[in-house]
Amino acid sequence: MTRVPALPPSAPRNGGPVSRWIGRSVLRLGGWTIDGDWPDLPRLVVIAAPHSSGWDAVWGLAAKLAMGVDITFIAKAELFRGPLGWLLRKLGGHPVDRSRPGGIVEQTAAEIRASDRMWFVLAPEGTRKRVERWKPGYWKIARQAGVPVFCAGFDYPGKRVVLDRLFETSSDYEADMAVIRAHYRPFVGKNRDTN
Repeated sequence: MTRVPALPPSAPRNGGPVSRWIGRSVLRLGGWTIDGDWPDLPRLVVIAAPHSSGWDAVWGLAAKLAMGVDITFIAKAELFRGPLGWLLRKLGGHPVDRSRPGGIVEQTAAEIRASDRMWFVLAPEGTRKRVERWKPGYWKIARQAGVPVFCAGFDYPGKRVVLDRLFETSSDYEADMAVIRAHYRPFVGKNRDTN
């Protein structure tokens, strides 16, 4: 049986018994588990790394459904065409036009500030390809929204979705990034690690 952590009282919730069963079933069939627990906070920016495969979305969404947690995410607008777009929106997705990125940070931070409960997730790499520098959007959103960053990771060798570290940002982006990148060093994605 796949372990599913209980949600803390402040967590945003979504779904019912059927969607939780679907999520648990997908994880179980894939041999995946969820390790760790969520912090008891109503508003967070969640980062997930490494993002090296389209399979990350499958395991991440299965974990989201299994836990019954309401997490908002953004994805490239091209994915929101046709029936897949309807499903992604139902799962908390918002399309973003990557050719016009201006304003996403400000809009997202304002939405988090205005919400009683909102957890927002994104991949700090911004792509499935290896990058030398992570995009600072997640850090800027957390700073502008006045919320901490929570670190989640994909461990493909162990087939685990890992929930494990709450990080309070400082005014020093480079220092924060060094600590967060070091935290993710042990994680190995489907096609690469985070470094």
